[in-house]
Amino acid sequence: MKYNLLGNTGVLVSEIGLGTMTFGGGEKWGVFGGLGEKEAGFLIDQAMDAGVNFFDTANVYSDGQSEEILGKALKNKRHQALIATKVRGRTGSGPNELGLSRLHIIGQVEASLKRLGTDYIDLYQVHNPDQLTDWEETLRALDDLVRSGKVRYIGNSNMTGWNIMKTRGLSQLHGLHSFKSSQSYYSLAAREIEREIIPVLQDQNMGLIVWSPLSGGFLSGKYTRDNPGNGNDRHANIPFPPVDKDKVFPIIDTLQDIAAANKTTVARIALAWVLNQKAVTSVVIGAKRPDQLQDNLAASGIILTSDELSRLDEVSRIPIEYPAWPFLEGDDSIVRKHAKY
Repeated sequence: MKYNLLGNTGVLVSEIGLGTMTFGGGEKWGVFGGLGEKEAGFLIDQAMDAGVNFFDTANVYSDGQSEEILGKALKNKRHQALIATKVRGRTGSGPNELGLSRLHIIGQVEASLKRLGTDYIDLYQVHNPDQLTDWEETLRALDDLVRSGKVRYIGNSNMTGWNIMKTRGLSQLHGLHSFKSSQSYYSLAAREIEREIIPVLQDQNMGLIVWSPLSGGFLSGKYTRDNPGNGNDRHANIPFPPVDKDKVFPIIDTLQDIAAANKTTVARIALAWVLNQKAVTSVVIGAKRPDQLQDNLAASGIILTSDELSRLDEVSRIPIEYPAWPFLEGDDSIVRKHAKY
């Protein structure tokens, strides 16, 4: 297992982390896994034996069951694990039981600590931005948690590049602890963060934690042109994250060719592409079965050739958008095509 620095913190995290959305269940969350304590504990032990030290959860996953199960599984191994959880989502029916207000954040961090059975959270992440709460209030509340020792570091998730820079500026202006990482959706089927988010993270020396690197399993090898899924399939019932099949099937064709040439699986090659991206700190994978987890873990250490990376880059490339297209260095034909003289 390879380890990468989490931004400028000096903390080393495994390049593959274990996501826990499959832990717990219930009417809303059961579709993602519904694993109980025994099954989840086995996966955690398997991951740690492979060198995984990063575990990602959220207060809303399975209405808190995910945190509880993770905490119990790590009870005697807490010092070996880095736990990341999140705050923002709705946790009750009351008007203030969601968001990023000081009221909600302070209440939720205490609830998460109790469920996790620990007295500190390694990485506390804003799950999504909150349109109703001023960022200064949110950042001051998070800063208080870091200063109190209940939280070691803070991170953001699902935020735009300009919002990340805005929070960085506010933290610097007011002398507050700033976000050290961003958790974003990134895969061969979804490369939009390359436009602005990745450049911001690299400029600010922040970590990139990737969620859904297989696009909800669509790049796992299960789906092909001949088998696009059926009515009982998860993507048919919950199309999350959304996948443009017309765009993705050519990517899957290329993945199949490269996987066959390397005598490995489509999922491993798809994960290896993400792991080979310089900006990526850790890739969060989810699993319901030991064989699934084992296959994903085997992506660590796979080095794709320059030709393989080029083929995957070409088939999955996102369109160039303004204002990037008029200013491509070294490509005078594009500049002349779009410029006015």
